[in-house]
This record gives sequence, structure tokens and C-alpha cells, in this order.
Amino acid sequence: MDNPLQFVQWLRSVAPYIHAFRGKTFVVAFPGELVTAGALPVLAHDLSLLHALGIRVVIVHGSRPQVEEQLALRNVQPHYHNGIRITDAAAMECAKEAAGELRLDIEGAFSQGLPNTPMAHAEISIISGNFVTARPVGIIDGVDLQLTGVTRKIAYETIHPILNAGGLVMLSPLGFSPTGEVFNLTMEDVAMSAAIALRADKLIFITETPLMCDATGAEIREVSAHQARAIIESGCLPPDAAFYLEHAIQACMKGVPRAHIVPYAMDGSALLELFTHDGVGTMISSERLETLRDADIDDVGGIIKLIEPLEADGTLVKRGRELIEREIGYFSVIEHDGVIFACAALYPFPEEKMAEMACLIVNPEVQGQGDGERMLSHMESRARAAGFRKLFVLTTRTAHWFLKRGFVLAGVEDLPKNRKHMYNWQRRSQVLIKNL
Repeated sequence: MDNPLQFVQWLRSVAPYIHAFRGKTFVVAFPGELVTAGALPVLAHDLSLLHALGIRVVIVHGSRPQVEEQLALRNVQPHYHNGIRITDAAAMECAKEAAGELRLDIEGAFSQGLPNTPMAHAEISIISGNFVTARPVGIIDGVDLQLTGVTRKIAYETIHPILNAGGLVMLSPLGFSPTGEVFNLTMEDVAMSAAIALRADKLIFITETPLMCDATGAEIREVSAHQARAIIESGCLPPDAAFYLEHAIQACMKGVPRAHIVPYAMDGSALLELFTHDGVGTMISSERLETLRDADIDDVGGIIKLIEPLEADGTLVKRGRELIEREIGYFSVIEHDGVIFACAALYPFPEEKMAEMACLIVNPEVQGQGDGERMLSHMESRARAAGFRKLFVLTTRTAHWFLKRGFVLAGVEDLPKNRKHMYNWQRRSQVLIKNL
């Protein structure tokens, strides 16, 4: 291993996600194009790793290119309406053939037990069956879509015990009516319906489409469901990307906390999306994920984790857990999806109408994204609201950052009387003050 320390740091950084995801239900859907591109074995490795971490996994596969291949072999011309296949009897036979073939390919991919791969000792059982009840789409704009259907019900009462027993459930884009008819469904519809019915924690589309961009060309990394709706209505997305996003929005609006749209072109994209702060795809949430708020006692552990590296290198004075617990009311934090990524404390000196901002820290993973400025602005607002006229900081290494943001150099004699008595002459911190 070239850099053992880097590996250890990485492993520690993903630990919060591992704890958060254990026992959760993820619906992971992918198109037939992923299989055609030869990416199925790698995805199977990644999903087996999720399974090994205690995540309950339901997979949904698409089959469009496989159906097209079967139609071409039979010299049958495919027909679509608004991007949805019109499924006649010949197309339905092709859909059945494709689904059966894909089922075997997927079961084979999850049956590998090769040493030195994530599949070693995995022994994952994949269960599939008549878990999807469907109904016909019917006639749209005067066009009869024939045997094309939409999901009516997912057999969640049957699927949950399978997941509880450690099995992995596979759903195909085929559904059955109570009278025994078979309908051809879209993978996106089945995945969305499964995520809603199973009350999944995440719906993840592993797609053939690249990372989405808005009308200005900016990458769409994280949006609320309402923001995503506006993006679709702007008309800036290609039809395939908009189709994925529409189903992600529907899932979030109906109770799924998070949906992800992740390009499969990048190796390990599902893992990178789930176990890194920024991810590699687009995340849609039912509400805003990042909050800047006053800290509470439950945040002490997260604050200590931020502080410890800077205490170790001498940037900050050491603070024990007991001190932070006593002073937690002075702290504010930025929390992102349950993880503390920034903190700062505001200590009042009412006699001089001054306040000290201390312990301003942003996780190195997300530095440069504006969280430091947001926290500073928040602390300035808190200080003004409390009637303080000046904000000061003591620093040994970051004076330049504060100078660029309106602070000016001052001396120890400019500090409030009580703070002057506590000044550490060994550290010789610089004093910077800003008028509010």
C-alpha cells in the first residue's frame, strides 16, 4: 500500500456513513445500457459491499437495448409514443426474453465468489418473483399503448421479510395484473414505486446519462424536489435525464428522503456518491439538507472530531469534552445530512459590548465552498442581535483570512478586561477586531 495513512484517514471519514446506512433500505435501479456496456460485474461488486455493510438492497433493472436487440432479430420495428414503448404482442415476447436473459446475467454476477474481489465469501441470495402488480397505461393522446403498463402495487409485505433475512430482491420491468396479464413497464416507474412502497431511505438511479447541468451549464449536485421541478420546467435537460429526474422528484414528494442520479461511466460511482461528501452525481432531497443552527448537547462528539486535528497541531488551544459540554450554548454548527461540517463559538463580553468568535473550523473536505463565510456571517448576526458592537478573534495562523473579511489588527490592550486577563502570552495570538 503506497499511503497507509491516507487509507486510514479515508476509512475514518466513511465511518459516519456506515453507521448511518446500516439497516437502511436502498432501491438501486439501472438501465439495460449498463449491462450492454459491461459494467454489471463492477456494479455487483459495489452492491455486494453495501449488502455486507448491513444495507438492505433492492435492485431494479431496465431492458430497453435488450428488447431492441430481440426485436431486430425478429425484424420487428419498434414503436414509441413520447419516449414510451408501445408494446404489442411481438414486443411483449421480446420483453419477456430480455427480462429472462437479464435475470440470469444478474444472478450470475452476484454469484461470483472470486478471491480478492468484494464478492469473496459474499454468498448473496437474490430473490425475484411476482412482486409487481400492474395495470395498462391505456390510450394517451389517441394512441393505444397496448401492453405497456404502469405499476399499481409493490408486494412490500412479501419483500420486507426477504430483506430482513439478508436476501437481495430483484425486480424486473414487468408487472402482472390480477387476471394474469403481463405488462411491460419502465424501470424508472418500478423503481420509484418500490422505493415509495418499501419506505426506502434512498432511491438510486445508476444511469447512462452524464451528470446533469442547469440552463447556465453549472453542474447540478444537490437540489430539493421543488428546485428540481423548476429545472425540469426550464426545459434545459435532455429527455432521458428529465425522465430520471421526474421519477426521483415523485419519490421524494411521496416520502423517500433522498434520491440520487449517478452516471455509471465512472468506476465505483455508486460508492463515491454514497460515501463522499460531494458525491459524483445529483442528489434530490425532500428538504434542504444543510442547516446552520445553534448547537446542542448531541453535537459535542461532532465538534470534538472537528477540533482534535487542530488541537494536535497547535492551531487551537486544547479543550476537554467537559468544557465543550459546559459551553455548548455558545456554539453554532453547520450540519449536512446528519454530519457536523463546521462550527464556531461566540463568547459575550457585555460590559464592553464586545463578543469573541472562537473555534471557527470547517472540515478540510469542504473548505473553499463558502461555509467559513456563512458561519462568520451567522456569528456577526448573532452578535448584533445580542447588542454587541464589536467582534474580535484571536488567531496564530489565519489572520490573513480575517483581514480579507473586514477585521483589523489590534493589540491585547484592546481586548475586554476579563479577556485580557486570560490572554495566553506563550501563544502570542494576534488580535483582530471588526466593528459591527
